[in-house]
Amino acid sequence: MPTADRDVATGLPPGIAAAREELTPMLSQYADLCAAHGDALVLFQVGDFYEAFCEAAEVVARVCEVTLTERSDSTGDYPMAGIPIDNAAPYLESLLDAGYRVAVGDQVEDAEQASGLVDRAVTEVITPGTVVEDDLLEAGTTNYVAAVAAGGDGGGGSARDPPAPIGLAAVDVSTGECLVTSGDRDAVAGELDRIAPAELIAGPDAPAFEPSDAENGWTTHEHDPDAFERRAATERLEPYLPAPDRRFEADTELRAAGAVLAYAEYTQGDDGPLSYVTRIRRYDPRDRLRLDAAAQRSLELFENRGLGASDTLFDVLDETSCALGRRCLERWLRRPLVDADAIRSRHDAVGELADRTLVREGIADALAAAYDLERLVGRVSRGRADARDLRSLHATLAVVPELKATLAGADGEDAGDGDSDHPRTDHLRDLRDRLDELAEIRELIDEAIAVNPPPEITDGGVIREGFDDDLDALRATEREGREWVADLEASERERTGIDSLSVGHNQVHGYYIEVTDANLDRVPDDYRRRQTLKNSERYYTPELKEREEEIVGAAERADALEYELFADVRERVAAETERIQGLADALAELDALCSLATVAVEGDYVRPEVVDDPDAGVEIEGGRHPVVERAEESFVPNDVDLPRGSVAVITGPNMSGKSTYMRAVALATVLAQTGSFVPAQAASLPVFDRLFTRVGASDDIAGGQSTFMREMSELTEILHDAGPDSLVLLDEVGRGTATTDGRAIARAAAEFVHDELGATALFATHYHGLTDLADERERVFNLHFTATREDGDVTFLHRVVPGASSSSYGVEVAELAGVPAPVVERSRSLVADDAGGAPPEGGAATDEDDRDPPADGQTDDADLDETDPDDVSLREFLVEEGAVDDAGSDGRGANADGDGPSATDGDAPTPDDGIGFDEAAEGGVGSDLASELRALDLARMTPIEALNALHDLQSRLDDGG
Repeated sequence: MPTADRDVATGLPPGIAAAREELTPMLSQYADLCAAHGDALVLFQVGDFYEAFCEAAEVVARVCEVTLTERSDSTGDYPMAGIPIDNAAPYLESLLDAGYRVAVGDQVEDAEQASGLVDRAVTEVITPGTVVEDDLLEAGTTNYVAAVAAGGDGGGGSARDPPAPIGLAAVDVSTGECLVTSGDRDAVAGELDRIAPAELIAGPDAPAFEPSDAENGWTTHEHDPDAFERRAATERLEPYLPAPDRRFEADTELRAAGAVLAYAEYTQGDDGPLSYVTRIRRYDPRDRLRLDAAAQRSLELFENRGLGASDTLFDVLDETSCALGRRCLERWLRRPLVDADAIRSRHDAVGELADRTLVREGIADALAAAYDLERLVGRVSRGRADARDLRSLHATLAVVPELKATLAGADGEDAGDGDSDHPRTDHLRDLRDRLDELAEIRELIDEAIAVNPPPEITDGGVIREGFDDDLDALRATEREGREWVADLEASERERTGIDSLSVGHNQVHGYYIEVTDANLDRVPDDYRRRQTLKNSERYYTPELKEREEEIVGAAERADALEYELFADVRERVAAETERIQGLADALAELDALCSLATVAVEGDYVRPEVVDDPDAGVEIEGGRHPVVERAEESFVPNDVDLPRGSVAVITGPNMSGKSTYMRAVALATVLAQTGSFVPAQAASLPVFDRLFTRVGASDDIAGGQSTFMREMSELTEILHDAGPDSLVLLDEVGRGTATTDGRAIARAAAEFVHDELGATALFATHYHGLTDLADERERVFNLHFTATREDGDVTFLHRVVPGASSSSYGVEVAELAGVPAPVVERSRSLVADDAGGAPPEGGAATDEDDRDPPADGQTDDADLDETDPDDVSLREFLVEEGAVDDAGSDGRGANADGDGPSATDGDAPTPDDGIGFDEAAEGGVGSDLASELRALDLARMTPIEALNALHDLQSRLDDGG
């Protein structure tokens, strides 16, 4: 949004300011509200509309696409634009999306009772992070506003002192959840990405934090600096926490928490503390598996920017029945556990629910009737809940006894497994105990609130008959009066003999008896004229007047009493806010566990063994990618054996499944530590503290980063922050620059991860030369994905096996993608020229670094047979030439598996030795080359490497040595 637009639309519009001394009382009132809320666009209630004036009106008209009109009075003409109060939500959403904060100026006085100008006041300030209206919030989501506070030097210390931690606090104003933590700049940036606030307010000297996703990130602005002062923050926190200065690890945490709550109170009308904010939780980011923005993005936990935009891990896991459970499941996935016992406890509960089908389905059916208790109790505590909200609360409380009975196997009913003793696990037993029935609140609402109350709580009809004797008496008086009036028409027709006589009512004149002009001579003497119409006269009688006063008086007193009774009931419910929130937590967790159990059963997931041994690695049998397998008709499972601290170098063709395999390993870790079962036949997993990814190509042009710069930035963070308990995924490091530079960066990064970090890593690459790291580093090993070629067609098997790949099949992938045939054929010829000869039939050579031999002992004959049938023809050629026998021996006892002497033993001549045939045997060139040919370990070479070696020998033979 242009700054100029913000300047003229927020605060006091220039057009109003210029005529400030001449304004009418109403516009002067509008100007006062604008001046008091200089950071917001003020919408001012005028009748049934919210109006804006002058420059603010022009912005509202453009953003909300409404008609720009004009208000004229004795002081001038003022542009005006308004939105209907009854349908304000979509227009408010448009203003929020455009980056505005909106101050809502409501009439706080009954217009009929006001003497003169109706009093108006800002009742709430609607901002992206403090929205509380259901129409503006997505069900089952969190919506945080966050605040960051730094030390006086901006979060840093002197050269001798450690930097002061930056404080971070976030509150969901719609539910009352409040989180507080602190850390260095990188840690806080990571937490902001994880919390994903809609809005961020920054204290004095706080560093700038930019969202990793500018399109879906937060809006940032400054707030009152005084709110970040220690004394002000302490005073703000005292109604929420006893002795707040003792509850936080750092001074900046206290100041951030106080500031964010001050801002939340301001947006809700400055009516004092938000009594439903009862869960202020200080946490340490290290107590959860840390997933930075890059990891969440590349693993597609919550967002998929590809064609299948709804295909995310959260979508796979979300089988929740209510908004409470959905929000809980999202929190769990954003912050997986690192405590092995806590993880196993969740697995216990998921396992029991997975085994007991009827219990699981009964819980899901009951929770489907539950409303969002967290947001309901927030509205109740703020005094904004209506009668329908209380009935929704009652409906939710009504399912609690059913849930407890289902969990307990009530009445000895069999749960489907021959055993009615429920629950078996400690976790579910604890959840059952936490299901507070709140019977007295449920009974209060049921007795007090009508079953189908009207939407407005001031119009009567919200309190149930029998709840209050005085109200019942007033209603009886009103009802009897209306019945008397209803009978009046018939009795008066009979008394007067006027068949056309009618009895009616309107808001201005009240009750009346109407008689047409043709019958005026028959009007009784006790009729008193009330109104003259064109063809009739309206009258009243003293008795009708008396009855009218009784009816109107009883109705008004009944409406006022109803409102008082309703407000009292609402306050009694609000007094149990903490109990209701505790129940909401239990319902949410139960729903999330049921969702995980449902996914486990329907997806054929297995419970992972969680091993908290520091030396334990990742072992998965038949592992699958939870998102990809759901989108594909078939999926090829793969095993994983990744020792702790090892680096698996993964090679193979494009499209063969390297990235999917790596992500599947990472997602298995995330799922397991979230508490979920995993898509596999068996799994044994350690507990990692951090998960890093450098997967996929992306750029940040707006931020001045190319694809390669973005890649290097993410790599930098990994190499700085990963440690022995981290899982690292690196895919195609260095591919965004020149081959020489890229290969060097990739090799150095892999060595650093192994030598310095000791992290457990999966390292996918097309630089096949990196596979020799397996010879040089103890904990490096090679894996590759297989492919077959038949009649020039390549088939990717998506199967991972030990050893290094023989080819990248780049040209074949281009052909499969639909690249025009001339380009494909020219590519093949260029690859052949670069390789020094023709490529294998239908194949493509690899990069120049592919000519480096793979790590010794990593690729056996079976792998080569499966990967590239052309290797068989090479061995047949050697048999025909006598270089090896038909059993695979090279004539000196060395076989294709490397047993016995080989070229690497140092005993056989090499092409560079310059020894001719005559010198080695009979003094002829052919004898020398034959010896070298026998010494070549062709079974360990890629096809191009083998062809290059043979071509070199042939050239020397043609040249006479």
